[in-house]
Amino acid sequence: MPTLTPSKRRHVSLIPVCAAVLLLVSGAAVADLPETAAKMKRSVVAVGTYMAVRATQKQPRGTGFVVGPNHVVTNAHVVPGNLDEGRRETVAVYRPGSNNRTEMRKAKLVAADREHDLALLRFEGGALPAVTLGRSADVREGQWAAFTGYPLVGALGLYSATHRAVVAALAPIAAPVGSGRELTPEMIKRLSAPFKILQLDATAYPGNSGSPLYDVDTGRVIGVINSVYVKRTRESAIKDPSGISYAIPVDYVRELMSKAGVR
Repeated sequence: MPTLTPSKRRHVSLIPVCAAVLLLVSGAAVADLPETAAKMKRSVVAVGTYMAVRATQKQPRGTGFVVGPNHVVTNAHVVPGNLDEGRRETVAVYRPGSNNRTEMRKAKLVAADREHDLALLRFEGGALPAVTLGRSADVREGQWAAFTGYPLVGALGLYSATHRAVVAALAPIAAPVGSGRELTPEMIKRLSAPFKILQLDATAYPGNSGSPLYDVDTGRVIGVINSVYVKRTRESAIKDPSGISYAIPVDYVRELMSKAGVR
């Protein structure tokens, strides 16, 4: 058996100490999540359409979150471009109500940012608790984050789910390609107006689009989950789910709200 020198013995003895420190740090972040997620759930809604004369009156399509008095932010692609106004189809937001019922509120599109796939809605009825928005400049690679939304809402129902994630990278919206033949019209459009998105080591599912991505410790929203819009540009060659998800930085939410005069 080889003999360890004093320096090597010190190095070996430090390994469990370092591992314990890492576990404590990650454990502290995880310990804050249940409380933070419980607060976040009060501001998270499902977004879809409502039509009284349709066989399925309520059709949630994605997730949104309350950002101010009667206002919700979601992905623009979650809001249908064409509504059957003749049959009084409307945009609607949904949340769990009392006695295991679904609370529905009609809503209208106030403003949209198609470049960053964001939409701002105003809903009817009383105000709901709003989230606190963070700032993109404070986001760091390697930080713990979480997102709460309604994955597979059409199949699983109106039951919110929370997923942990690490901000793996601050990456450009358009990924490099091997040759010009791999460029799609979507990629060309993104390359003409590039911006950074948040890459996450977590899987977002259909229905999670529009979910708030937030800091585990503070609950401040740092991004908006978006897979459909981003993956068409970055991951056209990777089959879903790839185990990677993306979020639009929160600063674009601030810009959209400012242009719409919402604080």
